[in-house]
Amino acid sequence: MKKFLKVMAVVLVIAMLGAFAACGNNGDEPAEKAKVKVGFIFLHDENSTYDLNFLNGAKAACEKLGVEYVLKTNIDESNDCYEAAADLADQGCNIVFADSFGHEDFMIQAAKEYPDVQFCHATGTKAHTENLANYHNAFASIYEGRYLAGVAAGLKLNEMIEAGKFKAEEAKIGYVGAFTYAEVISGYTSFFLGARSICPTATMEVQFTGSWYDETAEKEAATLLINNGCKLISQHADSMGAPTACETAGIPDVSYNGSTESQCPNTFIVSSRINWEPYFEYIIGCVNDGKAIDTDWTGTIATGSVVLTDVNEKAAAEGTQAKIDEVKAGIEAGTIKVFDTSKFTVKGENLTSYQADVDSDADYTPDTEVIKDGAFLESNFRSAPYFDLRIDGITLLNEKY
Repeated sequence: MKKFLKVMAVVLVIAMLGAFAACGNNGDEPAEKAKVKVGFIFLHDENSTYDLNFLNGAKAACEKLGVEYVLKTNIDESNDCYEAAADLADQGCNIVFADSFGHEDFMIQAAKEYPDVQFCHATGTKAHTENLANYHNAFASIYEGRYLAGVAAGLKLNEMIEAGKFKAEEAKIGYVGAFTYAEVISGYTSFFLGARSICPTATMEVQFTGSWYDETAEKEAATLLINNGCKLISQHADSMGAPTACETAGIPDVSYNGSTESQCPNTFIVSSRINWEPYFEYIIGCVNDGKAIDTDWTGTIATGSVVLTDVNEKAAAEGTQAKIDEVKAGIEAGTIKVFDTSKFTVKGENLTSYQADVDSDADYTPDTEVIKDGAFLESNFRSAPYFDLRIDGITLLNEKY
């Protein structure tokens, strides 16, 4: 009998231990987390400042969190993107990310075919209307960073005016743009408004290249703008074409997506960029913890997603960093609004109402009121920019793109 009772006691203990294991100790200890593997799709490679910025963020986030990752570079905005996304899913990636606007439709196609994989896409516009639980868009309020970079440009223009290099009415900025997309329009407009907040006589000319990365075309566009009398150049294009043209001509330059100081020590002033590391850490954390990823995620200065490089004191005007810090504090406090409608006009008039194409369609049909309390609310109704206004003071030299 005693032997029987001992056996029964052992059986009971084993059963109780099994029950505790099955219920995870009633939540006192975290359940085993998902094993995360991330696949990345890049339009170009590290030779593109745009893609290099994503590559650096991807590696930093994955290595910091100790997750496996796969990189695919030079993936066109074509069916190549779908094939790359499908291949990454087949390799066991439970997150697939693509970095270029034209990748979107192919990412959506893959998301529909792989419902257990999370597909995330930068600069896209369709996640909030596709209503797919596993498809997500992301961007950041980079217009704030560009505005701050514009402040640095305005200070440099004023310095050159005060030095007698040209008259105030000759303070013309040149801008090399890729396409006439809202993202580019939002970028060059915010940069211009930042410059004009410091140098009120500033004007701007924009030359488009029709490509996100074409070093020859970007260099030619910058050279054309310089020959047109532009006193300072900035860009929304991804090669060293424009900065190199500026260094050769001795024209101050504000680049994008990273410092060009080492290559252009005499002309580089500052650069704004989106820091993608916080977003990559966010989506990895969501999958790891079994949480939903935001349909539209917008990073900000506060999240560390909008950053500026160090100011190159050799080329920048005196006091540039202090002024940037002052304006940045105003943006964070809400006392400075980048698209304050009292600060710009369209065909000579200030706007009190504007319907933007937020729910994107082929005809770019306006669908959402985006002006409130005297400001255009950029990246408020979706993460990707939708500011497409042609404001006074900016001349587009070509519009075929």
